[in-house]
Amino acid sequence: MNDMSPSPIRKIIHVDMDAFYASVEQRDNPELRGKPLAVGGSAARGVVAAASYEARAFGVHSAMPSVTAKRKCPDLIFVPPRFDVYRAVSQQIREIFAEYTSMIEPLSLDEAYLDVTQNLKGMEIATEIALEIRTKIRQVTGLNASAGISYNKFLAKMASDLNKPNGQAVITPKNGPAFVETLPVKKFHGVGPATAERMHKYGIETGLDLKSKSLAFLQEHFGKAGPYFYGIARGIDERQVKPDRVRKSIGAEDTFTQDIDDLELATAELRPLAQKVWRYCETGGISAKTVTVKIKYSDFTQATRSRTSAHPVADASDVLAIASALLATVHPFVRPIRLLGITLSSLTNEDADNGQPQSQLDLGI
Repeated sequence: MNDMSPSPIRKIIHVDMDAFYASVEQRDNPELRGKPLAVGGSAARGVVAAASYEARAFGVHSAMPSVTAKRKCPDLIFVPPRFDVYRAVSQQIREIFAEYTSMIEPLSLDEAYLDVTQNLKGMEIATEIALEIRTKIRQVTGLNASAGISYNKFLAKMASDLNKPNGQAVITPKNGPAFVETLPVKKFHGVGPATAERMHKYGIETGLDLKSKSLAFLQEHFGKAGPYFYGIARGIDERQVKPDRVRKSIGAEDTFTQDIDDLELATAELRPLAQKVWRYCETGGISAKTVTVKIKYSDFTQATRSRTSAHPVADASDVLAIASALLATVHPFVRPIRLLGITLSSLTNEDADNGQPQSQLDLGI
């Protein structure tokens, strides 16, 4: 990968709904408007699926344990999720996208990439397309969306966060590389906390620091992600918008601040991973029959254990129970554990057999 020169300029929009689940609940129940709200379970082992902006002001965010969220915001109101409603609203939004382009790549119910380089309206200015789409979403659903516009997916995603909520921003080919240089790597889409920590160990704090590293260095220390990091440090991302991706697996993993050698502690770390992968299944109407646990030890060697059932897993507790049993099969651990992951595969939904290329979704936290 020696030629990192950009392809002809594309027009990519990343649309991201603002506090989607929570906003739907506030839309449908006026009594919840303007109040700190969390969608999720309030029980001791519950987790926040989404938080309103009023709740976020207290530091409440998705994937946070409910007890922690309540401690941060004593007046927090918990509302059980209604995924059938969220899916229906998401479909309304998708239909609006389809008025402008067939090149739509959904990332979840509440966000998607759109390639509008060639669009159905014949509009030349992508910022005007984004504004029209956001206006229509508001008219049809009563909800606010933010958007990022740029010449590649990475920068469009970064731009959509710049003027949230209910705003949009553009990053042009002229200012893209300079924008990346000033950005902390921990804010890069695709760089999770564990990767950011590894980068920091090599003196990589900003996009400019990342740009100073050679492709060989990044490949050596970050493997397959090396070329991607090398490109985005220069404002280059050649990934295409891929319509209607079908997942072959859903994975989440976490690297611990301290290695774990106790089975009970390690099993406890599986819970948020099980909840995260199951949440994706639940929101997307997907089922899975295979659960795989990934164990990476302190010396970076790793092992995996899988179980395939005759029937799909029923819920997050089912995923956790299977993953816990699989983890127990490698105890006592040969070395302390530095990372655990859960992957669901053998996925099925209404599009599972349409013959399209499949890909893995990484929900790394």
